[in-house]
Amino acid sequence: MSLFKARDWWSTILGEKEEFDQGCLCVADVDNSGSGQDKIIVGSYMGYLRIFNPHPVKPGDEVQPEDLLLEVQLREPILQVEVGKFVSGTEGLHLAVLHCRKLCVYSVSGTLGNVEHGNQYQIKLMYEHNLQRTACNMTYGPFGGVKGRDLICIQSMDGMLMLFEQESYAFGRFLPGFLLPGPLTYSSRTDSFITVSSCQQVESYKYQVLAFATDADERQETEQQKLSSGKRVAVDWVLNIGEQALDICVVSFNQAVSSVFVLGERNFFCLKDNGQIRFMKKLDYSPSCFIPYCSVKEGTINTLVGNHSKMLNVYQDVTLKWATQLPHIPVSVKVANLQDLKGVIVTLSDNGHLQCSYLGTDPSLFQAPKVDSREINYEEFDAEMKKLQKIIKEATKTQDILPKSEKHRDLIVTAEVSPSLDAESQAIDSEVKAEAVPSVTVKITIQSRVTAQKPNLAVCVQAPLAVTCDQFVFDDLEPDSSETVVLSVFLKGNCSPSELEGNCMVSYNIPTGIPKVAQCNFRLPLRLICFPAQPSKAANHKLTIDTNKPPISFLTIFPDFVDPSEDDQANVLGFQFLTGSKTTLLASKTSQRYRIQSDQLEDLWLITKELTLRLEEHFKKQNCKDFACTFSGSIPLQEYFELIDRHFELRLNAEKFQELLSERAVQFRAIERRLLTRFKDKTPAPLQHLDTLLEGTFREVIALADAAEENQANMFQAFTKLKSATHLMIMLISLWQKLSTDQVAILEATFLPLAEDTPELGWEETVDAAISYLLRTCLSKSSKEQALTLSSQLCMPKDTSRLKKNITLFCDRLAKGGRLSLSTDSAAQQATVMPGGCATIPESDLEERTVIPGSTATFPSHGQIAKQKSKP
Repeated sequence: MSLFKARDWWSTILGEKEEFDQGCLCVADVDNSGSGQDKIIVGSYMGYLRIFNPHPVKPGDEVQPEDLLLEVQLREPILQVEVGKFVSGTEGLHLAVLHCRKLCVYSVSGTLGNVEHGNQYQIKLMYEHNLQRTACNMTYGPFGGVKGRDLICIQSMDGMLMLFEQESYAFGRFLPGFLLPGPLTYSSRTDSFITVSSCQQVESYKYQVLAFATDADERQETEQQKLSSGKRVAVDWVLNIGEQALDICVVSFNQAVSSVFVLGERNFFCLKDNGQIRFMKKLDYSPSCFIPYCSVKEGTINTLVGNHSKMLNVYQDVTLKWATQLPHIPVSVKVANLQDLKGVIVTLSDNGHLQCSYLGTDPSLFQAPKVDSREINYEEFDAEMKKLQKIIKEATKTQDILPKSEKHRDLIVTAEVSPSLDAESQAIDSEVKAEAVPSVTVKITIQSRVTAQKPNLAVCVQAPLAVTCDQFVFDDLEPDSSETVVLSVFLKGNCSPSELEGNCMVSYNIPTGIPKVAQCNFRLPLRLICFPAQPSKAANHKLTIDTNKPPISFLTIFPDFVDPSEDDQANVLGFQFLTGSKTTLLASKTSQRYRIQSDQLEDLWLITKELTLRLEEHFKKQNCKDFACTFSGSIPLQEYFELIDRHFELRLNAEKFQELLSERAVQFRAIERRLLTRFKDKTPAPLQHLDTLLEGTFREVIALADAAEENQANMFQAFTKLKSATHLMIMLISLWQKLSTDQVAILEATFLPLAEDTPELGWEETVDAAISYLLRTCLSKSSKEQALTLSSQLCMPKDTSRLKKNITLFCDRLAKGGRLSLSTDSAAQQATVMPGGCATIPESDLEERTVIPGSTATFPSHGQIAKQKSKP
């Protein structure tokens, strides 16, 4: 039992799939019983009118049938219900029901029952008004100071106030400057109507001013009406609150002055009768409803404010006195006297959860039993303490911040990639210039063991890859149910991707309201972006991967690219990318090496990764656990630096285009102002070729925008190529230095910190900062380097010389025995071990000759990437 949780006194759910809003709840002695007990009147947008008289035997009891006094369907949506003295000749209370095009006033009466079924209640239509305009809301009161009766004012959707003197229509007036309807209330103290306009200001209109103003049966006034006698509608006072209002309430208690309360979207205002602010409260939540209900201290007013976090706050002026948790988001709140219980809080949610609750807690009659005294056994306590300390020590050995995954997950998402490409390609709006752009089907299955509320599925692949549909929204999943979706992945951009992996993520809520996420990864086939081709005889870039196992025939590890009938493809294989470039893969017949060669450095990455993955899978199936790949060549830094320079050059061009566009836009607006001044001048003057200058500037702006857009597309392609080359560099460094999984993760976080480039934060400055940090910590040579401080701000550098110097130094430190680590202790130890100076990476002198069918090309066995000049 929580002290800060609303105590359920009585509650019920109204109907099925019905909707309710702010004006759908009212509490009053509508049947004029004279007992002083209120009845709860609820109307819904489905047209149902219900009247309740709760009387539970004890708090929290289930709803009894006799609690519902009346339920009737009025066939039209109910916008608002109010209780007042609406019938002439009597001061009894009657029920006013506002529909979209009708106002109905009913009398509610009960008949004592003579049998066990209890009393019977019925409603009788006293009168109704058919409205010529669509209604929004209404208010009532003794307009003009009348005694013993209430008049009704209805606000239409187009800003007309329609006033009814009970059975007869009085007059209608349009509000000046109206755009959208706002909340409306009546102040009997000043005899005025108060509303909040779409200009975000509180406005007050005197009833007498409205009564004597010009009649507004038509919205558009003719010229004759403007010149005829009559007064326009004038506002009494205006207060700008700077936000839209949710509700307005006018209260007057004995211990406090009359006040106007306005609930805004982020603030809570209390105004005097003349529009001056008494106080205001800034809310740190999004409110949904409110009601000022009493004054317990002289000069102050207590107010209930509900919010979208299912909380109900009690304020005394601006001081928060209490906060309580509700089981739903209230859209309307009232305070009623029910069954001799004063101050019951009645709340209604938008889906029909009606609850009567009270604050605090029930007194507990439980008394703790006396504990039998016994002697303390210190030996048992010591043994238990040691056991617990051992458990704590075992649990703290791991440094994982996140909790370990549960043994049985609430929701499991799996992705199954089709082993073959789609027979009919599903590619949409692809920019690839190939004859045919293939696609592959991915089947995603969601299995839920519990109730999953509002599950959303998002499918992500790295550009330039794309999916036919990336967002799916499901209905609530029941326990042990599943959902399946099918989509296709294809190459959309005209460049090769840096990754052939995708991600599926499902976000959902469990019944307790806790949000959860389940995700899985899937691997796309290489055939999606390339197809078999003839091997190339020469290439600009080559690398060699060494293994500790005999070479495997490509018929075994690349069955989807090799034709079994062609034996010459067992050791040589060509890959043609959809973007046009070609890569060749060769296997040595005598040594344990594989050669990958291509004209572009970035094209080596996907083929090299696919080769290592398929080799690992092949030897894993044969239960071979000691398979390993190594790289003993030199790292291709110069070729890598060319890609960095290309990407950085496009970033500089983007800044230049931005500056030029800004200058031309300023020039364009200045010419426009000059032309407008000439056109508005009463005395005609020559344009002095301003129109020609305007047209020329406009063409320059369009040309610059096109050039900036083209540069943006080129920069995206350059960044994709840079990421592919970076992945290749990470793999070569890890194979070269035989890095562990944790060290490879540090390497990836250092060189691939961004998923995409932005004008505010680019790849170059981010990587430079990460490498500088490693050089001053785990790869530092002395304590003097560790003492150097790094800049806390990242900004675009002038050139890439510093970055290239740091990358070269980074590789040199690794070659001298440096090890990557995020621990500061290991950095101090390495500083004393690492020798100084630089040494070139050795290469093997052993060479072998492997012949490509139909050519005389050979390659050496050392694993280097070199840019070779083609011989004439």
